[in-house]
Amino acid sequence: MKNIELLAPAGDFEKLKTALYFGADAVYAGGRNLSLRAFTGFSDEEMERAVRYTHERGKKLYAAVNILARNTDLGAAGEYFEFLQAVGADAAIVSDVGLLSLAKRRAPRLALHVSTQANALNAESVKVYAGLGASRVILARELSVKEIAEIAAAAPRTELEIFVHGAMCVSYSGRCLMSNYLAGRDSNRGECAQPCSWRYEVREAGTDGAFYPVEEDGRGTYLFNSKDLNMIDYLPELAESGACSFKIEGRMKSAYYIATVVNAYRRALDAYAKEGAAYRGNRLFSEELNKAAHREYTTAYLLGENAETESRSLSQVAGERSFAAVVLSYDEKTGRALVEMRNRFCRGDTLEVLSPAEEHNALIRAEGMTDENGLPVEDAKLVQQKLYLPSPVKLRAGDILRK
Repeated sequence: MKNIELLAPAGDFEKLKTALYFGADAVYAGGRNLSLRAFTGFSDEEMERAVRYTHERGKKLYAAVNILARNTDLGAAGEYFEFLQAVGADAAIVSDVGLLSLAKRRAPRLALHVSTQANALNAESVKVYAGLGASRVILARELSVKEIAEIAAAAPRTELEIFVHGAMCVSYSGRCLMSNYLAGRDSNRGECAQPCSWRYEVREAGTDGAFYPVEEDGRGTYLFNSKDLNMIDYLPELAESGACSFKIEGRMKSAYYIATVVNAYRRALDAYAKEGAAYRGNRLFSEELNKAAHREYTTAYLLGENAETESRSLSQVAGERSFAAVVLSYDEKTGRALVEMRNRFCRGDTLEVLSPAEEHNALIRAEGMTDENGLPVEDAKLVQQKLYLPSPVKLRAGDILRK
């Protein structure tokens, strides 16, 4: 198997560290103003620090500059490309051909990746972007594995990146105006309010009668709500397609979500590299993905035409575990961990270890907890309180305890 890059979202510095710790080969992050996730952006100082932190660990950072730009954005965009080149970002992700051209002029040493927002669906499009200076194209999510393989064969010098997991936009590769119309927030400039996941009601046109819910079952319907992509069982097909980077969606997701999903895919990819397709016999990987909140899962269009990508149930399926605490340090001599509480747990609760190490899924009973001053704690309910927790299981800074 050729080397496949596992690419994870980094909505803030904690999530970046989490993604790298749990096995991502690269992360993607955005700045404050020119990214499609305007509410999770890095300041310039944070971005420089993030690039340095990532490189120190032998990993890569790609910076999203993927808004659909207007004339008023061009000055700031040019300066930002120069900044990204100066701090050593491994690539800039762009969706606008104008920004692609601008980046080539202002930051000629900065690698460029074309965003999925550009809707690249065929080999000729990929060749055009490559001719404009892109080293990688993030393909539209509406393609099948067969079509990806055809593109890879026709454009062998261009890297291809594909999404393998996470939320999907109901609109074509994310080009949507629902948020603009219904919430006044421009989805193509990083402000999407996600109205596709709202519930809707109808009434007869021309009347002032009551609105009635559009129901398909007792829980109602979510007309525009897409299922979540999940390709954990199809890594061989994706690897053989010619794609070199497998991308997880979720810059707005929690650190716990990122840890869970990245850990599952890292373990699955490593198992596939050793065992081939036989890795699918181990249900650990798919079971892990159910431990974080998600919508119903789908393979979308990667295996061919699919009329069942719409979610007709509640927006989120609760995960089978909750994020109880993150491990800050562990003293092997005393067998005691210093943890930071994230969700309430009590003495006597059983906590499960989420870790990239072999202790993954080991169980710990919450007994003998104390605060930093050595006072006993029966109920860990103070947000982000630091606690000492005895653990016979070896823990590491960055591990997560889940309930």
